[in-house]
Amino acid sequence: MKFFTKEVQIACVAILALVVLYFGLNFLKGLSVFSNSNSYYVAFNDVSGLSASSPVYANGFKVGVVKGINYDYQQPERIVAVVELNKEMRLPVGSHAEISSDLLGNIKINLILAQHPQGFVAVGDTIPGNVELGMMAKVAAMVPAIEAMMPKLDSILTSLNVLLADPALQQTLHNVEGMTANLNKTSADLRLLSARLGHDVPSMMVKADSVLGNTQRLTANLSTIDVEAMTAKVNQTLANVEEMTRKLNSNEGTLGLLMRDATLYKNLTTTVADADSLVRDLKAHPKRYVHFSVFGKKDK
Repeated sequence: MKFFTKEVQIACVAILALVVLYFGLNFLKGLSVFSNSNSYYVAFNDVSGLSASSPVYANGFKVGVVKGINYDYQQPERIVAVVELNKEMRLPVGSHAEISSDLLGNIKINLILAQHPQGFVAVGDTIPGNVELGMMAKVAAMVPAIEAMMPKLDSILTSLNVLLADPALQQTLHNVEGMTANLNKTSADLRLLSARLGHDVPSMMVKADSVLGNTQRLTANLSTIDVEAMTAKVNQTLANVEEMTRKLNSNEGTLGLLMRDATLYKNLTTTVADADSLVRDLKAHPKRYVHFSVFGKKDK
């Protein structure tokens, strides 16, 4: 009788399938098949969403998985999660864990490692844990503040509707439209002015160069003038004028005597008066001074 009968073969295949299924499920769950990890315990008050095979991260890197969750019926506020961490991973004393979730609802455990440890947690020891407030929890915490703001928002919307219905606002918008049109016209005028300047500036520069050339020639001519000789002549002329003025103010010369001698002035005045009297008498009695006869002189 053969040992490997059909029934034994079927049993062996079934056992092998069960073994493969067991290791496959553990592999899919992320659980290590062979003993290459250390087990630690994390105490929580609430493990909402956490389950076996949930990943465990440290500083954003996966270092283990949740092996299982134990509920203490004697202490309902204490729920212990068993986590398997890589043997190379050592927990500093003072570290703790947080349950967090992403926007897709995936639950994970984040290990918050102590910065200045005094030692390391022994394998099999328990560390504290808590639940990180997710996005929805934060939104829920903001709901009371939002509810308190609703009356103010309603009042603001009412005031905004009244403002929008005000005809003055429409008039203001109309004025703004007119101002925009004026600004567009001003911009067009500025562009036209800029074009004209671009056309006229070269000719202006040519004229400026011509004026500059004339100025340079004038400067050159001025530089050729003998300023020292001219200054000497001017000084000599001023000296002559000063000498003439001095003589006029003194009794020297005819002009000085005329200006300074009162007797001469009186004599001249008397002479002029006599001449004037003589001219008047001549006009009044010309026969006294002029004797004219066609036939010769008669005896008186």
